[in-house]
Amino acid sequence: MNAALFIATVLIWGTTWIAIAFQVGPVPVLVSVFYRFALAGLLLVAGLALTGRLKIPARRDQPFVLLQALCLFSCNFLCFYKAAGFVPSGLISVIFSLATILNALNARLFFGDPISRRALLAALLGACGLALLFGPDIATHLDRGTLTGIGLAMLGTLFFSFGNMVSRRNSAAGLPPITANAWGMSYGALVLLALIAVTGTPIVTPPDGRYVAALVYLAAIGSVVGFTTYLMLVARIGSARAAYATVLFPIVALTLSSLFESYVWTATGVLGLALTLLGNVVMFTGPKAAPPARLRQPAAG
Repeated sequence: MNAALFIATVLIWGTTWIAIAFQVGPVPVLVSVFYRFALAGLLLVAGLALTGRLKIPARRDQPFVLLQALCLFSCNFLCFYKAAGFVPSGLISVIFSLATILNALNARLFFGDPISRRALLAALLGACGLALLFGPDIATHLDRGTLTGIGLAMLGTLFFSFGNMVSRRNSAAGLPPITANAWGMSYGALVLLALIAVTGTPIVTPPDGRYVAALVYLAAIGSVVGFTTYLMLVARIGSARAAYATVLFPIVALTLSSLFESYVWTATGVLGLALTLLGNVVMFTGPKAAPPARLRQPAAG
């Protein structure tokens, strides 16, 4: 089951970066992200309601659902979409792979998890592999716009990591990931709508079929399915190991580029791929980690 969730997450989120790039253009970033999570929230809430599985989070969990919405379903994607206007989507996926390291550090900070030597070795192998894959592009396109894009992508990745910590707390408190996602996406859409109103951002209609297709894919597959499989993985194996899926996203992006964008593999690229996959093997061939403990409920009083 864990392997299936991991593979699904890699394949789904590995393809969303191209779809995000398709949405950059005449529609303001704030509006594009709103469209995505308004549609995703509607689909997920409606699906749960129709199947009789829609539940309202307890009052004590509501602030954390809102915090998850801010970190995973609004602020982080505002950064990623904006970054896509400065740097290629493949580079953003590389930066996003740093979530592996950030999750391990944040899990240590917020939950006291130890950082194992195996995790550090896997992260090092993955980082070296990605450097070989994308280092030449970074070196040849390092200008002010690129630095802005890198900074935004890093900020978005930090938001994503914080969202992982909140999701872990919600799962440990007994809130199923699919329930937290449904309400989190809905809350995120409301936050984005409020920002649109406050900033006076014009609501531009989708300009063409490609934009609409990308929107539907990002909302239904990238958000509803992708976030559910990923957060289920976080709940089952922990945030640090689950985040290693992000290291493989650029591999999927490169494969698509070789098929549809004439990407040419080089010797350093093949070596980078090998190191990244080796890091994946190192991470997942160690002793099975114990599942995150449930939070102790406060005494009634």
